[in-house]
Amino acid sequence: MVAPTRTDPVARGLSDVVGGPVGRHALPHRWWTPVRVLLALAAVVMGLSVVHHVPCLETGWSVDQARYGKGCYSDVPYLYTGRGLAEAWWPYADDGGRHQAMEYPVGIAYVAYAVARATQVVAGDGPSIVERRSASPDGVWGLPGMAQETNSYFLLTALLLAACALGATWLLSRAHPRRPWDALLFVLSPSLLLTGLVNWDLLAVVLVAGALWAWSRGDPVLTGVLIGLGTATKLYPLFLLGPVLVICLRRRELGAFARAAVAAAVAWGLANAPAYLSDAERWQVFWSFNADRGADLGSVWLALSHAGLSASVEQVNLWSWVVFGAVCVGVAVLGLRAPETPRLAQLGFLVVAGFLLVNKVYSPQYVLWLLPLAVLARPRWRDQLVWQAGEVLYFVMVWAYLGGYLEDASETASPLYDVAIWLRLAAQLYLVAVVVRDVLRPAHDPVRTDPVHVPGAPVGGRQEISTASNDVAV
Repeated sequence: MVAPTRTDPVARGLSDVVGGPVGRHALPHRWWTPVRVLLALAAVVMGLSVVHHVPCLETGWSVDQARYGKGCYSDVPYLYTGRGLAEAWWPYADDGGRHQAMEYPVGIAYVAYAVARATQVVAGDGPSIVERRSASPDGVWGLPGMAQETNSYFLLTALLLAACALGATWLLSRAHPRRPWDALLFVLSPSLLLTGLVNWDLLAVVLVAGALWAWSRGDPVLTGVLIGLGTATKLYPLFLLGPVLVICLRRRELGAFARAAVAAAVAWGLANAPAYLSDAERWQVFWSFNADRGADLGSVWLALSHAGLSASVEQVNLWSWVVFGAVCVGVAVLGLRAPETPRLAQLGFLVVAGFLLVNKVYSPQYVLWLLPLAVLARPRWRDQLVWQAGEVLYFVMVWAYLGGYLEDASETASPLYDVAIWLRLAAQLYLVAVVVRDVLRPAHDPVRTDPVHVPGAPVGGRQEISTASNDVAV
């Protein structure tokens, strides 16, 4: 088993605070296995994330000094009352035009609705459904007991998302059984602590982690199912099919790709069927909402518009897809011409990073999309810390920008916020460059050069790695 304090210089240096690197004669603890340690730490981190949101829980989510000044904003409570969930409306039912339809994929809508119904059962003493639906949509929040019920909805959602974080931790630790500690980079990521409860993105994160785990087990059908369910929750898991195709082309196993693609399509279709059959028009809102939005928070397009290089919605749509298409072609060429078959996490990270770099919006929690891919693509503390520094800076600055705390900020420009956007982009590009180097020069890849890896053996699917004592399926 690879010990980071032996192989990673930064991890070795950081270990001094807990007694230094693991010794060569150290024996594993009988109960505190690496996976259990990781799960315990993940539980602590998600608990601290809830604590981070206490100022907003205490002020009813409506005080800017709390939600922006202390960075505890979350979409969860606002959508509870703003999308009819508090009134027990099925997200794809006609509510008479009282609320905006859910602008998220069906996976999030289903979970948000299910937790809303559970909240109403647990709360019990709130206004009746009839009273809620009789009030104006804007007045639901002010009904007696609704503030506490909204907090309960957030806390139940937080409990579910914490379970997703624990699930993702377990799956990432098992993606390469000889390297469970790579998942520590996910668990201790500042981004998980700060953004894990901003929205429901951890639902997709656990499915992506599951897809990486299933692929490492050599199960393309399960990989496809998890990619399909992930795409029904957030669009970006769909982009993993491209890297799967590249790997299958390298291995001349197109049948495996076909099984994964068909499984993904079937899973996505079945997940979307209830919503589409309920109301096709409301189901389409996710697609139309994203097609119609212009340059938004955190995007390179917003920074360019602040610099006087504005573009219409149509132009942004066109060029973002053109550039992303070029990125996909570049990643495919890279994967096909690499000296050794790249790992799924490496190619997946490059594709998703390319999408986020040119996307029309970069909400603070979008860093979670990259996190499970990044920690497996480049499991080195130095590079992860450089990247995370850019993300944390952006997290602080986006709330300062929205809260009006930045000097010289206006509706048309905000120099400090724009600098934060460019620094975040630079940090992401740094990690992209390091991963590209690892693909082109496998000798730099920490996974391929770890003490238990056999040179020349494929990484990222079912394989046999011979050791001096036994054969371990990875």
